[in-house]
Amino acid sequence: MTWWQVFDATTIATYMLAGVALVIAPGPGQALVIARSLQGGVRAGVLTAAGLEIGTLVHVVAAALGLSMILAHSATAFAVVKYLGAAYLIWLGVKALREAKAQAGPASDAGSAAAASGRRLLMHAAVTGVLNPKVALFFLAFLPQFVHPERGAVLLQFVVLGGLLALTGLMFDSLVAWLTGRARRRLASNPRFAAWRERVMGGVLIGLGLRLALVEHKR
Repeated sequence: MTWWQVFDATTIATYMLAGVALVIAPGPGQALVIARSLQGGVRAGVLTAAGLEIGTLVHVVAAALGLSMILAHSATAFAVVKYLGAAYLIWLGVKALREAKAQAGPASDAGSAAAASGRRLLMHAAVTGVLNPKVALFFLAFLPQFVHPERGAVLLQFVVLGGLLALTGLMFDSLVAWLTGRARRRLASNPRFAAWRERVMGGVLIGLGLRLALVEHKR
């Protein structure tokens, strides 16, 4: 069965409207994309956006398979994932703050951009997305509203809906990365910017980690 046989135009239109509203709403993911774009340019921002959407797809599949139910009903499992994610973000933030000491003026700009490989940026963002139990619970609550079990191919429906949301998120966050990257190029000649960008990155990561650590489990 193909995906267009299990959806109707009304469901897709309603879902996409809701998805666009969710994607453009400011949140931690956008903050991370902006910070990475300021740190390493458009490429770094787009790779971060792609990594976050990989995490989105992982949560979509988990919701389809029922794995997210474990997080929904087990405070212990929720806490384990939450604190792993928080610790990971804080570790990345502290690492960025340490690297800030090595930044010395405009001459370090190229070195900073090359410091983080594309694979590492993608991996960091993907792990950040996966280790966020709040996202898992969101998809567990959001996606089933648009899935019609009576039409069959439930897993396919979950994957298609999740893929559409991930694609929408990637497109919007890539635009955010591009706009931020343009602003970064204007600031690159300012010595103070070179000294502060790693500190901004570190502060954002630590802030996101603390924010995640304070998330409470709700049934």
